[in-house]
Amino acid sequence: MCPLVHVLSRHPAFETVVCVTGQHRQMLDQILSAFQVTPKYDLCIMQQKQTLFDVTVNILLRIREILEAEKPDVVLVHGDTSTAFVTSLACFYLQIPVGHVEAGLRTYNLHSPFPEEFNRQAVDLIAKFYFAPTAMSRDNLIREGKPENAIHVTGNTVIDALATTVRADYTHPEIDWARGSRLILLTAHRRENLGTPMRHMFTAIRRVVDETPDVKLIYPMHMNPRVRDMARQCFSGQDRIHMIEPLDVLDFHNVMARAYLIMTDSGGIQEEAPSLGKPVLVMRDTTERPEGVEAGTLKLVGTAEGPIYAAVMALLADPTAYREMEGAVNPYGDGHASERIAEVLERSLT
Repeated sequence: MCPLVHVLSRHPAFETVVCVTGQHRQMLDQILSAFQVTPKYDLCIMQQKQTLFDVTVNILLRIREILEAEKPDVVLVHGDTSTAFVTSLACFYLQIPVGHVEAGLRTYNLHSPFPEEFNRQAVDLIAKFYFAPTAMSRDNLIREGKPENAIHVTGNTVIDALATTVRADYTHPEIDWARGSRLILLTAHRRENLGTPMRHMFTAIRRVVDETPDVKLIYPMHMNPRVRDMARQCFSGQDRIHMIEPLDVLDFHNVMARAYLIMTDSGGIQEEAPSLGKPVLVMRDTTERPEGVEAGTLKLVGTAEGPIYAAVMALLADPTAYREMEGAVNPYGDGHASERIAEVLERSLT
């Protein structure tokens, strides 16, 4: 959302107020600092061992007074987080219009990803403005009966962000460490993958690194203690695997730009990596971003050890297959999504 905040803040027609919930405190602070965004309101809901119940109740109780004080003409929420869902619910109760940035993504399986698929469908039940990143997202919304004149295909604002973060002269100790190797960047944290699926994922990856001497792997570990414990069990003792603390957005985007391929169970990276020409292996059984699979930039490999191992080794062994994924056209936008969203809001609200 940071590129959109900057575009709206510069626009003479709008007064832009930023509110954050603090749902993911450490990652949030890194991003706000990197993009030089200062929120007017910070709900500071983060607590140790918080559950979805805690997040939902705390946001709903704390955001009401802000909405009642500010009386906004529209509230913009992003994506599929609990923050987006609960804020939209509060706006519904107060009859405040909601604009959904990154609207229309679907797996149509409420348990995959969990709870994100529910969150984004619920937001789209409430929204007045739908800012869909792709034509496929738009078509999902139309099939669900959303009014066509409220749906706007804008591209995704995450692509806007990359234009300001990736730099040719960027340096980082992890980039220096990986130089001369084929670098795999791993992200993994999905709730539905905790436990046995994640063990299978990490075991497959460990086999790949053990058997491929010119491969190195960087894993910025998620803060979830269960994820960290599993990573240490599976990856310890292999000096070509670096388990590191989460990277800030500038470091992460630049490490991604220098990776050979990406392995992930995350969401947004499925759009970011293809815009940098990086093949992405998605360790999930479903994806809300089928455009990338259709375009050839993403490949769903599931969470079983055998298929993950085979898919990585095939890409490492077959330069032609790698080039086909590397050269596929990115379907997620041209870096001007924020400007298009601002234009829609100006026409509608002023």
